[in-house]
Amino acid sequence: MVYHILNGDALTDRFKAMGLSGQMVVTRECLVEGDLSGDTLPEFFKTRARYLSAAYQAPEEEYATAVVAEMNRLLSSQDNSEFNLWFGYDLFCRANLWFILSLLYDLPGRKEVNVVYPAHLDEQEVWQDFGGATVQDLLFCFEHRIKLEEEVLTLSKELWTAFKQNDLEKLGKLSAKSSPAFPYLREVCQAHLDRFPKSGEEPRPERTIKEIIQSSDSDFPSVFRAFSEKEGIYGFGDSQVKRIYDKVVQAG
Repeated sequence: MVYHILNGDALTDRFKAMGLSGQMVVTRECLVEGDLSGDTLPEFFKTRARYLSAAYQAPEEEYATAVVAEMNRLLSSQDNSEFNLWFGYDLFCRANLWFILSLLYDLPGRKEVNVVYPAHLDEQEVWQDFGGATVQDLLFCFEHRIKLEEEVLTLSKELWTAFKQNDLEKLGKLSAKSSPAFPYLREVCQAHLDRFPKSGEEPRPERTIKEIIQSSDSDFPSVFRAFSEKEGIYGFGDSQVKRIYDKVVQAG
């Protein structure tokens, strides 16, 4: 069995147009924010359902059908399956990617795991992910997918565990491990560490938004566009940026 795991629904129509064989699985999470506690997977899913329900005013029950059901398709996969994970380079994508890879790491039996990155982008566009990719671009990316060996899956599991436990020291050490399977790993991990600076310093996203407000238009659409240009490495959507923006505005 072949599985194609997409990071969100935005890519689904273009993916279907490619005509690749295999089952499509959609990751509908934003693990870059919110409570990640839970010693077991069911406990973790309950934590995420509560958080997302409160943050986005959605019924907790929706999490089971929108998220857990998709993950269960992976957890019940057959031996010797192939998994192709379509994820970008930024922190939003990486957090989700590490989580999925941790699930695949724990699967028994043989498996082939590949990551499909937006390899069509040049160095100045890397944080745009698959947003503007055409069907031909996506086929190019698939042809350049990276196969993950066992040691990389082990590193993925360690990265997820450190991220989930907010073990910033461990995450910093892991980010120094160079791997072609994880481009921009050091930069992305540093961007996350910068969200939790030393005492007396402002978190990097808050600091950036404050600078944007002070130097240009302060309305949210303008701030969101400027933040996305300056800090695309985070991969934040408008909802994540809006929470930080409101916090900065309220603090004066």
